[in-house]
Amino acid sequence: MTEKTANQNLRVASIDVMRALTMTLMLFVNDIPGLKEVPHWMFHAAYNEDMLGFSDVIFPAFLFCVGLSVPLAIDGRLRRGDSQFQVLGHILRRTFALLAMGLFTLNCERGVGGISYLTYSLLMVGGIFLVWLDYPRAWNRKCVCILQWLGALVLVGLIVYCDVHGPSFAIGWWGILGLIGWTYLVCALAYLLARRTLPGVLIAWAVGLLLCVVSNSSLIPHEWFSHIVVLPFVPGGWTGHALGLSGMAASMLLQHYTANGRHRRLITLFVAVGLVSLALGFVCHRFWIISKIQATPTWAFFSLAIFFPMLAALHWLTDVRGKANWFAFIAPAGTATLTCYLVPYVWYPLRGILGFHFPWSWYQGIVGLLLSLGYALLVVQVVRLMLRINMKVKI
Repeated sequence: MTEKTANQNLRVASIDVMRALTMTLMLFVNDIPGLKEVPHWMFHAAYNEDMLGFSDVIFPAFLFCVGLSVPLAIDGRLRRGDSQFQVLGHILRRTFALLAMGLFTLNCERGVGGISYLTYSLLMVGGIFLVWLDYPRAWNRKCVCILQWLGALVLVGLIVYCDVHGPSFAIGWWGILGLIGWTYLVCALAYLLARRTLPGVLIAWAVGLLLCVVSNSSLIPHEWFSHIVVLPFVPGGWTGHALGLSGMAASMLLQHYTANGRHRRLITLFVAVGLVSLALGFVCHRFWIISKIQATPTWAFFSLAIFFPMLAALHWLTDVRGKANWFAFIAPAGTATLTCYLVPYVWYPLRGILGFHFPWSWYQGIVGLLLSLGYALLVVQVVRLMLRINMKVKI
């Protein structure tokens, strides 16, 4: 079996489709701020607002999808002959890449001193592509190394320039990709520590949910956190990591039940987990508001109440009924997710420079929402064209 065939066999249609839907919807919700006469529930809730807006569900879905992919990715590397040490090295390199990209996009949003937004965005995306492009194996290795070093110099140059001419390059809240990177690291290490077994992963999931609740409560005096290694507020917070560990548990359960052909039992289990999560969300609501910004346990449990039944429905539709082709139009968002995320950092500044826009009266109500949805689908199709010429970021 060739490596390409092995990779195809490791793919699970429902996971790819859920990741594609999540990425497409992230493009959509990132484009709707500024629209007028749009229902309030479509947007992110404010810091102290007790609400689960539609936009507040997308980021936790991303973290859930990170967890879904971890077992398949690590098992695939081990199956291809990588040692545990090599897998660990890959995990650390991938985490570093996500953290770096997260910080560059974060600082892009903070302001870039003497560089225009367009220049910074283009240099940032160009540097990222040069460093982490999925270069064809037929290319000369020395040429690839030169291009990667050139990309690294561009990124380092941006850091130095911003420090000299503007606000210092900051860590802040790490950016979306940075938070995803920390959750990926926690999930991947937990998977290895659990010895890639279902019982071990379920225990890690339970511990993650427990830490999510404990770290947001006063059950343990705050000063104790500096003395207990497992409890400190690690970057990203335990709420996000609990969402990732939930996805990892879902992935293991999916593989366990489908390997034995027990699809109906898996769907029943996922619906039951969704109902339990819903109940836990109502219990937590007595102590915390529903808040994505505050990363409350209530937000996490209500999100999981959506994700588990959603994955069950997608599993039945794609893995069992074989209807994955229904989602073929957005498939690139599931297989080249990172590339889809980076494209807007080129489009938005270019649109500003070109002054391109539809009549302002269109940016409201249902017409505005349709324009944002059309934009999201267009980005996915642009990435489809990029894949045909091997332009894909891979970490």
